[in-house]
Amino acid sequence: MSVATDPVFDELHPPLDRAAALLEADRCLECGGPYAPAPCMVACPAGVDVAGFIAAIAADEPIDAAETIFAENLLGATCARVCPTEVLCEGACVLAEVGRKPIAIGSLQRYATDQALAAGTPLRQASPWNGRRVAVIGAGPAGLVCAGELAALGYHVTVFDEHEEVGGLVRYAIAPYRQVREPLPDEAEALASIGVDFRLGTRVDGDELASIAAQADAVFLAAGMGADAEVMYPGDELPGVWESLRFIERLKTGKLPSIGRRTVVIGGGNTAIDVAREALRIGAELVTVVYRRSEAEMPAYPYEVAEARAEGVRFQFLADPVRILGYHRTEAVECRRMRLGAPDTSGRRRPEPLQGSEFILAADTVVKAIGQQPRRELADWIAGLELDDAGTVHVAASGQTSNPKYFAGGDLVNGGVSAVEAVRDGKRAACAIDEWLR
Repeated sequence: MSVATDPVFDELHPPLDRAAALLEADRCLECGGPYAPAPCMVACPAGVDVAGFIAAIAADEPIDAAETIFAENLLGATCARVCPTEVLCEGACVLAEVGRKPIAIGSLQRYATDQALAAGTPLRQASPWNGRRVAVIGAGPAGLVCAGELAALGYHVTVFDEHEEVGGLVRYAIAPYRQVREPLPDEAEALASIGVDFRLGTRVDGDELASIAAQADAVFLAAGMGADAEVMYPGDELPGVWESLRFIERLKTGKLPSIGRRTVVIGGGNTAIDVAREALRIGAELVTVVYRRSEAEMPAYPYEVAEARAEGVRFQFLADPVRILGYHRTEAVECRRMRLGAPDTSGRRRPEPLQGSEFILAADTVVKAIGQQPRRELADWIAGLELDDAGTVHVAASGQTSNPKYFAGGDLVNGGVSAVEAVRDGKRAACAIDEWLR
């Protein structure tokens, strides 16, 4: 498969200039107060004072606005790009209730935080070392935020990650049209300035984890989920068949694959939608998402499904792949039509095959976006660590696991939701670790 380098991706939400930011900020009603927080703030998992930072932008004080954001979210610049604001803060904007367009909160947050990072504005004031050490496993949003919060409290924090760059799935598995790389390097530099030590390119296995834990007073597990779910089809060894994480990582590291005219994406989550929309952007003429349930059961955000459809993505609902066809490379996907039966353990109606209903979808590229595997190996590595039925790490409300020295958050605990919810987990764990150690 041929590869192009340095791909250029148009951002879904380009940055605002000063005039546009001031105009947009001036639309905010600045609702809420000390006794009744604004709905947008309530809807933010990180607890950012949205009305407060927008008021600062309206007063032409973007650095002050950024300081308000960073006070609650050390990854405010990244979250401004990748958060599903349409269903969080912007979805709660009171303007929508009166038929007006919600404030572009994500864009305003990016405007402020980008300026602050460019100016070298500190995220926190570092404290003297308190004599305690904490290890963080994973440099995704939960791990970075937990590390930063603890470093600001005087802990010596070391972050370990197998990748050469920070960010976790934000860096390697979120669609490039949302964020390719920036502003993660600036955020990492800002975290390092308050004392966070990064050990990147370090893969942590059971023995290594035991060694790390022996030198730390507490450990925060934020390694995310594992590899793509192992769903095998006859023929998926053919060239042109991809796992979703590997496919997006290739795009985000500048190794653009040649995908041909027709792409089939298997799955119904947000990653499947990301893959489908990116396939159009890198040259596919016909992109079809195949999902075995109906549109109503799709786990992807409805607004993203609508945006994908508006861009030209097609959907084949109530269809399940049977095998991948081709001689020397992928040529088609054979699918079977489905119907919905009784609800399963997830509460969604179970798909059931219709015998004799097979049909063919032509495809040059097939991407399997069916989910990720849990990291069940952690239960073997850590004495007393309990997992939930789904294989995610079981934690108390504080984020502390059944082994009191270990805390956990992010996808490792929730199975994969959003970056800002991982930020919330990181903040919660930092507070719990500080309280436990003190």
